[in-house]
Amino acid sequence: MKRSFQILVLFLTTVALGQDTVSSKEEQIKDLISNSFQEIFSDLDARALDVYCTEDFLLLETGEVWDMEKMRNYLRSAGKQDTEVKRINSFDFIEVKISGNMAWVAYFNKAEFRKDGEVMKEMNWVESATALLTEEGWKLQLLHSTVAKK
Repeated sequence: MKRSFQILVLFLTTVALGQDTVSSKEEQIKDLISNSFQEIFSDLDARALDVYCTEDFLLLETGEVWDMEKMRNYLRSAGKQDTEVKRINSFDFIEVKISGNMAWVAYFNKAEFRKDGEVMKEMNWVESATALLTEEGWKLQLLHSTVAKK
């Protein structure tokens, strides 16, 4: 009886730790999305591309294909504009799937463009992304974005 109890406790501990690992990885993917959007699309920091994206990253945006070169050019140009408008992103995650060193995520993305605390414009997208686990951590490999209604 004692041996059966020990095996049961070991099994339940293993399952619980496995759940924490899956939950932790899902949180890492969600953080990857929110942090990358903050630094790349809100802060317009081209250096963040290397932190959050693989070298072969592609953005599929409203029928266009953006590679890393196009992303860098866009961020350089946008960063030169003098504006007081701030982009605030929020996410409603639909699903995160992780298999080994690969993950995909689907979510709704809302961006509010604010000036002096007032919302000037709001945009909504439904998006999906794939990520790879690298030596530096999770990185985006593909981002697909479709404009959505509120």
